[in-house]
Amino acid sequence: MRNLLIRWIINAVALGVAATFISGIHIDGGWQVLAVAALIFGLVNALIRPLVTLLTCPLIILTLGLFTLVVNAGMLLLASWLAGLTGVGFVVDGFWAAFWGGLIISIVSAVLTLVLKDERRQGRARRSEARYR
Repeated sequence: MRNLLIRWIINAVALGVAATFISGIHIDGGWQVLAVAALIFGLVNALIRPLVTLLTCPLIILTLGLFTLVVNAGMLLLASWLAGLTGVGFVVDGFWAAFWGGLIISIVSAVLTLVLKDERRQGRARRSEARYR
């Protein structure tokens, strides 16, 4: 449960950074809208992205993984569309905004995941050291 909450927070931060730097990504509201948008984006990535990745596997291999950026853009556009259906103020204007936003979200998410994993490892190491003292 804790990992799910951390993943949700990472998605929210990454979406916030993307909305800050990409003019075609809009979050109309406060942190509540950002949290719901991150939840929708996380569900899209967890439920739909594996199927899309499997179906586009030949293209991903052929382009040496670069087609993954297009898949990321598609997932961001789909999350925006679903947010629009539910009345959440999360809007992505078009493919290029989704493309650059997906790239920023991937980078921010990867960096935050690495930082948080290192902190958890160091915490475990400290606890295990304390047990043996």
